[in-house]
Amino acid sequence: FIAMKLHLANWRWNGTPFYLRTGKRMKARMSEIVVRFKEPPHSIFEEDTGQSANELRIRLQPNEGMDLTVTIKEPGPGGMRLVDVPLDMTFAEALGEEAVGVPDAYERLIMDVIRGNQTLFMRGDEVEAAWAWTDPIIEDWQARDDFPLEYDPGSTGPEEALILMHRDARRWRDLTP
Repeated sequence: FIAMKLHLANWRWNGTPFYLRTGKRMKARMSEIVVRFKEPPHSIFEEDTGQSANELRIRLQPNEGMDLTVTIKEPGPGGMRLVDVPLDMTFAEALGEEAVGVPDAYERLIMDVIRGNQTLFMRGDEVEAAWAWTDPIIEDWQARDDFPLEYDPGSTGPEEALILMHRDARRWRDLTP
């Protein structure tokens, strides 16, 4: 298990936190990327009810697809009532029968090995670059006599992962596919 907050050192992402959480035997087996857009500094509407930050979710597994949750004005008369609405697309719905029976990640990797397709595999220099990034982290842990924290199978990870988000007044998304 690992939970971390990252910052990228470039002009485009300056000041934008990236949160990563991953582990084995967690509450749900799922992979997704969630982009939570910054909330505006002030509202042009009288009421703030129903307004939350827009969010783009890219579902890698299961139920591959994407959804965009946006705040809209509820249609019809009666003032300015705002509601959050998901715009949802799954590959199964978009592609129909062709999407049925999509192999899982390991099946795809094995088929790529058989076919000689190496695009999903790391080259030697990429492996070395990955270790160049992780080695200082491991060395820092060892210098501080730090160790991985245990968590219960079927949970969302150790309590410290929640603390990471609470420090920034945020919370992890629920692990429901």
